[in-house]
Amino acid sequence: MTLRVAIVGLGKIARDQHVPSIADVDGVELTAVASRNADQDGVRNFATIEELLSEPALFDAVALCTPPQVRHEQALLALSAGKHVLLEKPPGATVSEIAPLVALAVEKNVTLFATWHSRFAPAVEPARRFLVERGLRSVHIEWKEDVRKWHPGQAWIWEPGGLGVFDPGINALSIATAILPRSVYLTSSELSFPENRAAPIAADLRFHDASGLDVTAEFDWRETEGETWNIHVETDRGRLSVRDGGKRLVLDGEVLVDEPDAEYRGIYRRFAELIAAGGSDVDLTPLQHVADAFLLGRRHVVEAFVEA
Repeated sequence: MTLRVAIVGLGKIARDQHVPSIADVDGVELTAVASRNADQDGVRNFATIEELLSEPALFDAVALCTPPQVRHEQALLALSAGKHVLLEKPPGATVSEIAPLVALAVEKNVTLFATWHSRFAPAVEPARRFLVERGLRSVHIEWKEDVRKWHPGQAWIWEPGGLGVFDPGINALSIATAILPRSVYLTSSELSFPENRAAPIAADLRFHDASGLDVTAEFDWRETEGETWNIHVETDRGRLSVRDGGKRLVLDGEVLVDEPDAEYRGIYRRFAELIAAGGSDVDLTPLQHVADAFLLGRRHVVEAFVEA
């Protein structure tokens, strides 16, 4: 049976990832789009989610690709209408707003899937398996990119709830929390805010686990020499590096995994599996770490960010 999906919010991430990934996954079909500013060829187009939900026979599930600040109300509408819901990352603007969505999904007997696309990168599961029985000595995350390249014109990302540099940084946290054998907790946070913005452009974090493992993270949106998306784990069997956002896995210079990106195809396969099994998947751990970073964050004001 084909899973018919409607996308809400046809922005950059939807056009670049969701639309082509749906087309590549057997048993999943894009049948409608709701977006104020864009249309998709070959499907029914609506301006708002309310208009979309007025024709429920068109689709079985909704993929919410709108900014996190508005996603909660849209998810409530879709779940109330008995539709399965996929949430782009982060699942919401706050941690606490997700619990009512979970409860409503249970009440309506539909699936709620809070996605972390980086967890579906090819190096993540092999890294998790390698680290299960290893002695860990330290972890360092370096996640740096050019905001002008990867988030052009996205003013919402600088507003409260938009997360700033944590929008990509949360991808690193989603991988780290998937591959490390024990949970970690934040111990310090240094946040750099441009003087004209309400969200940070850089962050330096430190975590520990119950054994005292030291985990550090550097997130920066001011990198103009190319992207750095790596997690390095020092172990009793060598240095394991999850590189290039999870595409490559390297152990002491030996390449163990080097595969192309297929993250969003993995998301839609998982979504279809959850719906078939009648289950949900809502892990808030990466978002909780970001919330903690703001709670503990020492604020540093840096030069203004001007996009042009």
